[in-house]
Amino acid sequence: MAQDAYDFSFNSIDGAPLPLTSFKDKVVLVVNTASKCGLTPQYEGLEKLYSDYKDKGLVVLGVPSNQFAGQEPGTDAEIADFCMTNFSVDFPMTSKTDVKGDEAHPFYKWAKDTLGEPAEPVWNFHKLLVGKDGKLIRAFGPRTEPLDDELTGAIEAAL
Repeated sequence: MAQDAYDFSFNSIDGAPLPLTSFKDKVVLVVNTASKCGLTPQYEGLEKLYSDYKDKGLVVLGVPSNQFAGQEPGTDAEIADFCMTNFSVDFPMTSKTDVKGDEAHPFYKWAKDTLGEPAEPVWNFHKLLVGKDGKLIRAFGPRTEPLDDELTGAIEAAL
């Protein structure tokens, strides 16, 4: 059984392997994203969060998912283009991934097993904070804005 986040790997949005071990000793904010959601403007805040804290050791990891009202229908290339064109997204992103239910990516199943129900995304832009040691710190709901004091405080404490 998985011990920490470093036991998992995604595929990057350009198809390359993206093992979470590549973020070892960093704080990682894992966010399931969508391009056609009312919360899509959170990309702007996520990019600001990433640019403000990346030199201190924060990685924002976007995980596009089409599981919520079909709000991420595009291909990986279309998603990448949308994020770059509209929000100048510079943080790493995975290929489109299931984040809940039986087909959920193993990382998300582990998160739910570890933190319980709060870790399972209920909508787009659900956030999971992973510490430098690969352990889950906390889940934040979709309506928690990326620059919310509670979230930035948790990130600063983890850094």
